[in-house]
Amino acid sequence: MKKLLFLSILFFSIFGFGQNEKLFDQGKELYKNGKYQQAINSWMQILENGQASAELYFNIGNAQYKLNQIGPSIYYYEKALQLQPNDSDIKNNLAFAENARIDAIEPLPQSVFSKWYENVATTFTFDGWAIAGVIFSIVFVGLFLLYYFSYSERRKRLLFATSILAVLLMVGTVTMAFLTYGDYSNNQPAIIFSTQSEVKSEPSMGSNSAFVLHEGTKVQITAQDGNWYRIALADGKDGWIPASDLKQL
Repeated sequence: MKKLLFLSILFFSIFGFGQNEKLFDQGKELYKNGKYQQAINSWMQILENGQASAELYFNIGNAQYKLNQIGPSIYYYEKALQLQPNDSDIKNNLAFAENARIDAIEPLPQSVFSKWYENVATTFTFDGWAIAGVIFSIVFVGLFLLYYFSYSERRKRLLFATSILAVLLMVGTVTMAFLTYGDYSNNQPAIIFSTQSEVKSEPSMGSNSAFVLHEGTKVQITAQDGNWYRIALADGKDGWIPASDLKQL
């Protein structure tokens, strides 16, 4: 029975992959022929089938940009960038789409420490920092054992010094793992999809309007109250916006 179930799952997985590949190629052909909306429809079926990739998001972003849909194009470029953060093509196309936005958000100036932390933190993901911490802990144990069983005074001094260095690196990488995981957990970016959205001072349509945002602007979600999200901008402004006006990344 288990064997039959496994074979059934394998068959449907292969079948689904073949269907998705066919839809992807169909979308590419439609895109080449200038049928951008039809290409998007084909590619969206792949997402509905539960399969996603940076290439798929990138192509959807390109088609949305061709249709002058700035909000959706930025959204899908950002989705692609989440999967391939160092891809130059994605970064370039995202920059083109961002230049078409109405809102120009100037980030608050960063301190020297904040810039340093950002540069260091983005070297690895929190998983990468955790793995580095485990590696340095293993290195420390190995060095300490060599130090303990070594008879040469000069070698013992060298092993002691390197084991201390390994401990410091282990503590540093584990600390970075916790800090970057906290950043990841608190990071809730979203893209404004509405052509124009009034940001309110309170989660109510009757409250005062704080400022106006337009499609394509990237915001951070900081809280939720029913169908309202509290959002913050890179320049320090914040307010409440209907959930229907944005899409979370």
